[in-house]
Amino acid sequence: MKILIIAMSNSIHTARWISHINDEKWDIILFPVNMLVATHPDIKNIKVYTPKIIQSFANLYKINKKKNFLNLEMDLYPFTNKKRSLNLIVSDLFKLIIPDIRLKKLIRLIKKFKPDIIHSMHIQEAGYLALEAKKRMKGCFPKWLVTNWGSELNLFVKLKSHESKIIEVLKNCDYFSSECKRDLPIARKYGFKGKFLNVIPNSGGLDFNYIEKLKKEAKTTSERKIIMLKGYQGWAGRALVGLRALERNINYLDGFKVIIFCIDTIEVRISAELFSKNTGIEIKIIEKEVPHEEILKYHGQARISIGLSITDAISTSMLEAMLMGSFPIQSYTSCADEWVEHNKTAFLVHPEDTDEIANAIRIALTDDELVNNAAKVNYENLKNRLEKSKIKEIIVNQYLDMLS
Repeated sequence: MKILIIAMSNSIHTARWISHINDEKWDIILFPVNMLVATHPDIKNIKVYTPKIIQSFANLYKINKKKNFLNLEMDLYPFTNKKRSLNLIVSDLFKLIIPDIRLKKLIRLIKKFKPDIIHSMHIQEAGYLALEAKKRMKGCFPKWLVTNWGSELNLFVKLKSHESKIIEVLKNCDYFSSECKRDLPIARKYGFKGKFLNVIPNSGGLDFNYIEKLKKEAKTTSERKIIMLKGYQGWAGRALVGLRALERNINYLDGFKVIIFCIDTIEVRISAELFSKNTGIEIKIIEKEVPHEEILKYHGQARISIGLSITDAISTSMLEAMLMGSFPIQSYTSCADEWVEHNKTAFLVHPEDTDEIANAIRIALTDDELVNNAAKVNYENLKNRLEKSKIKEIIVNQYLDMLS
């Protein structure tokens, strides 16, 4: 079988998905939508399409990686404190200056490789690009699987700037996959007439032997003195609401430490420092470069893990909290309700309702039986649903079914 995957080559989700099929002796090529960004180190045993025109840039990235040269943050938006690393800036400029180059390279690769299946991961990047290739090739296009990432159907299809394009993708693809059941009727509503694949997380399955080794020294949830807070505060994330809710529970936080991970704005750093100064509660910030295993270990030391955003699919960080025994407090705007039971194994809250979130935190801090029972139920739930060999079998069979 020949599979052409169009996706973000620097994404851990891409890497984890590919890990389920890279030993199948299939001919797989990854076409990066972000050509000037280095490939994620966990993407192995497949071909990654790298045109000669940008090979020198990729080599430069590898040479300078230890010096962190290309990851230097540049303040492009001084009034909003938004920063981007140099390699992402160059990648964006590349797409603006030569908008057709990726499309031409993709069409040339499709004609030469002749894949049985094209799998685009993420509608707004890979899906749009595959759509343009199909239109240019005038019907001579392989079977096309589209995977929805994040909030593309839950939010972006409702926005004028994306609605018509997403609808066009849905009407033109043959197969559709999503990690949320809620997205399937939305896809039908907006024109998809093909076949739905199994609803499984975009990050695939989990190695529970590895997880159980990490959990060996973990304390019972009620004995833990750490609170994890996801630090996203952009167009979707609401970490600052989480900080305000924590501040309202100062009387219950004696001896606790708050760990903030995935910070993406300077506002969260400033607010975290002020929170610590005003409350006396220790704050630790985990930088994005920290190995994934370390994040898992922190969840394994946490009593509560908080993730708030105005829209999301299944939050990977929530699944990781559940794995490691931390009690999730998650915004209901995700499809978390497909994995947890509100008031029993998690609290699903409004992402901008500080009072509701503060009350959820208060209960989770004081109800030992709740958090301990939730840890057991959540782990068994994930073990039954996400064991890697089971998910691998589902993924492999889906590709085989598409070929038949």
